[in-house]
Amino acid sequence: MVRLTRIYTRGGDKGETSLGDGSRVTKDSLRVEAFGTVDEANATIGLARLHTSGESDAMLGRIQNDLFDLGADLCTPVAREGGLTIIQSQNDRLEREIDAMNEALAPLNSFVLPGGTPASAALHLARTVVRRAERLTVALAAAEPVNPLAVVYLNRLSDHLFVLGRFLNDKGARDVLWVPGAHR
Repeated sequence: MVRLTRIYTRGGDKGETSLGDGSRVTKDSLRVEAFGTVDEANATIGLARLHTSGESDAMLGRIQNDLFDLGADLCTPVAREGGLTIIQSQNDRLEREIDAMNEALAPLNSFVLPGGTPASAALHLARTVVRRAERLTVALAAAEPVNPLAVVYLNRLSDHLFVLGRFLNDKGARDVLWVPGAHR
């Protein structure tokens, strides 16, 4: 476990921060943007959890823990022995959960607009933040080494949040569907 005895260090007062390997980078570096946006996604999922319970809440709790693992993965420029990284079993779990929820949903005939229940609306917001984290991580991977399973995790997670949002919209019954050109 991590032990934090002091919250402020003054180490970032000049616009730099430390990475997991101890190196220093500017706070606007692509790597910091990527793991910072993962942290933002985690916070939005925390807000969504205010509207969930039972297995849905348990899934989101596991995802929040995974996102801390992902942040640790992204904040270390080169994988090190014993360091936290996203692994295939985490992606596999997301796929199993997506498949299980999707079985209860009717196929879509239109795009879904964010809304319906408070839980679904919050999950759609979280999904968009996860997509931004994914775009930043893909950009980072084009410039520096990144665990490829991290990109897969973010891609799968956005799908998971979409399906869970539909599931929590009374299994799709309260989905708000896009009607192309309805208000021209």
